Amino acid sequence: MPAIATSLMLAIGQLADGKVLRILFKSIGVTIVAFVALAWAGWYAFDAALEWLGLGDAMFTGAGNLREVASALLALTGLWLTWRITAMAVIQFYAEDVVHAVEARHYPHAASAARELTFAEQMRNSLRGAGRALLANLIALPFALALLFTGVGTALLFWLVNALLVGRELQDMVWLRHRQQPQDLCPVSKWERFVLGGVVAAMLAVPFVNFLAPVLGAAGAAHLVHRKNAC
Repeated sequence: MPAIATSLMLAIGQLADGKVLRILFKSIGVTIVAFVALAWAGWYAFDAALEWLGLGDAMFTGAGNLREVASALLALTGLWLTWRITAMAVIQFYAEDVVHAVEARHYPHAASAARELTFAEQMRNSLRGAGRALLANLIALPFALALLFTGVGTALLFWLVNALLVGRELQDMVWLRHRQQPQDLCPVSKWERFVLGGVVAAMLAVPFVNFLAPVLGAAGAAHLVHRKNAC
């Protein structure tokens, strides 16, 4: 869709902006730290659970080593499933800075009329979005496992779920600062929101590009909301 393509191209063009670069590096750093912490916690939790279930050297020789390998594989699988959740939770916390940078350069009048979100609101929105994403992915997990035999069904299902979730989160990052009343509807259509979320969700699945995806998504959403709001 032209509006989304234009918004994303404008977002890419601003990656060289010093303000956006600083946000990008901060968000990457925090995401990596969170990712490592989750990896360690996941491995430890799976290892403890398997040991509690009796998978140890007392069962048979080498069972302890097998348990550690199984725990690592389970932790890596969990990280793959939660990467999008972690990345989006982090960027939600920095979203206001990304939107500020875009608005200051392209939409100064809208920036002056925006409502500043408090730290508590930012944290609450971040946790709410992460919780919503975690719940949706857990609900989709049994269906994804059932689709493993198709080869592509599992990936498509997770992409669909996350496209819906990411699109909503990106829209809210911008719209919550600019709506006049809580009941005001965002000018971005559900279809446009889904397409934007789908593009960003696909980028989150590509190594290295996934570090750029949340920031590009937030900047693209800012352009999309303001360009549609001006229509």
